[in-house]
Amino acid sequence: MNGNTRISNLHCKFAEKSWNDTFQLVRRCMEKSRDESKPCEPLGRSLERLQEVLLAPSMSKMKCRLEMIAKQQGMGFHFTDATCYLTADLFYLEVLLLPSGEVQEVKVAPHGEHPVPSDSLLHLLRSDNFADFSERLAELFARYDIPGDNETKSKLLTSLKSLWKDLQLLSEMQNEPKCCETRTDLINSGRVGFLMAGKQDYPLSLYFYISPNDGSKNCDSNSDFLAFKELSEIKPAVQEAQVTVGASALTHKLQTTSVIPQPPRLDNQGCPAFVALAEVPTEMLPACFLLRLKPPIPVLSSFVERLGHITDVTVPDFGLQWAPLPKLVMKGSASASSQSQPLDKREVFTVLLADGGVHAYFLPESAWDVPTQRAALMDSVPFTHPAHVPAVLEVLRHQCAVNTLLSSCSDPHSTSPASVCDLYFEVRPESSTSLSVTFHQPRADSLAVLLVDVSNPRCVTCKLFGAGMPDPTLDKYISTVMTSCMSIPATMKALYSRLEEITAAPLPASHTAATEAENDHLSPVMDADGQLPAASQSEATPEHSHVPGSACSAVSVAPSELSPEINASVLHNPYPGDPVGVMANCQS
Repeated sequence: MNGNTRISNLHCKFAEKSWNDTFQLVRRCMEKSRDESKPCEPLGRSLERLQEVLLAPSMSKMKCRLEMIAKQQGMGFHFTDATCYLTADLFYLEVLLLPSGEVQEVKVAPHGEHPVPSDSLLHLLRSDNFADFSERLAELFARYDIPGDNETKSKLLTSLKSLWKDLQLLSEMQNEPKCCETRTDLINSGRVGFLMAGKQDYPLSLYFYISPNDGSKNCDSNSDFLAFKELSEIKPAVQEAQVTVGASALTHKLQTTSVIPQPPRLDNQGCPAFVALAEVPTEMLPACFLLRLKPPIPVLSSFVERLGHITDVTVPDFGLQWAPLPKLVMKGSASASSQSQPLDKREVFTVLLADGGVHAYFLPESAWDVPTQRAALMDSVPFTHPAHVPAVLEVLRHQCAVNTLLSSCSDPHSTSPASVCDLYFEVRPESSTSLSVTFHQPRADSLAVLLVDVSNPRCVTCKLFGAGMPDPTLDKYISTVMTSCMSIPATMKALYSRLEEITAAPLPASHTAATEAENDHLSPVMDADGQLPAASQSEATPEHSHVPGSACSAVSVAPSELSPEINASVLHNPYPGDPVGVMANCQS
């Protein structure tokens, strides 16, 4: 009752107050926040709601909104007449307002430079997209959030600009002819990917990976250069790395001028030549360069180690949350599609195909929750020299290719239960860059295994294992399909259709007899439950066979039948023990 009385008294007290007076009151309360570093969040939300209700633009409303955004980002704010200033140590924004409150112009002024108009920020404010404007401002603030005193900040900014210049030169140097046929090829194969030059309102960015089915049409337009708007349209399909600086617990020797000789040239190995750091001006600074990844990438621990060996800078382990790779990849796919279903304990994923078919993919947790498949979500990679960038991007591309295949096994938009799927597959790891897909062969009561090896980001090699496979060209066909689409469901659909065609065609009598003899020798008949007899299991799986554990219940293949590279690496079984799921027949 007392609460209702207080509300009534407040209504009476402020009934005659104007909206402008109410705004001023909320702002004064925000200035008296207990934490001076940021405004009181409840009051800030109240002010946002008040501004959203008042749709009519006004200069005071826009000033108030800009002030609130500046304080949320830890920036200063002041205004003179019709110009608002959002200020930080190394840059500031000028927002020019019309008497009606509409935004006339937005300018960005880095430290020591003249203000330059920003069309992208102007568009966000004119469309009242304050959420995206605030996000862009946060990225801009992070870009100039350089550690140290003013002198150190100035040196780091000089070093960063020198790095940008060298990366620009690297992007302009001649790539291999095959790398530049399309813009997708340039993104996936160029030394630094597709470089978007840094501007006052956006950092220099490297676009270095895009899946063949994600935005390729937009990306391969006939224009000579991608505009910022075009790149925005294909996000988040394209993987981006923003080049900036960050604090470091150790000091590093960083360039303060270009380390690429003029004119630029390639060495005997076809790599860009660099001047030794001892021959150019440098500074020992408590920072390092950063490739800030947008969006963050799930990276295996072995790949994290490779990145550290390339840059000679240890990737900080603190703050990284380790988990099996598929769990992080599937979470990322769900987040991108705003899926709310929890994926922590999920092992079966359904995929809806274009023709209406439904696949179910089983990723057994026991197979993936092993040290070699331990991964963490990385949002940045530290480095100290422009020569590190091409090699770092190649490692990240390799990881992105593996992640793309895994993510294709999950369709965030599919709501079909696994019980109504047309085909079922089991996906298991074989190494850090290879996996196996097990499935029932069409028109046969036996299993087959497809080994998928991502040898590099642009080449996927597939090999099919199964009793009596009659077409030796299948491996090349499957590898071509997988490399072109980077999708396990699309590849398995094509493979299954091809196998149905092959098995439906009549075979010569001599070939049928030979196949039956081979099956009798290599693949013992399973019982009604799909289990091998105990004696047959030991015969079908030799103790020293090179066939991976994931494949041994589907087919027994002599080591001499395998190519040397598969014998050496892909088929090595790093997961001893009893597998589960549809591969329960395999015994170590």
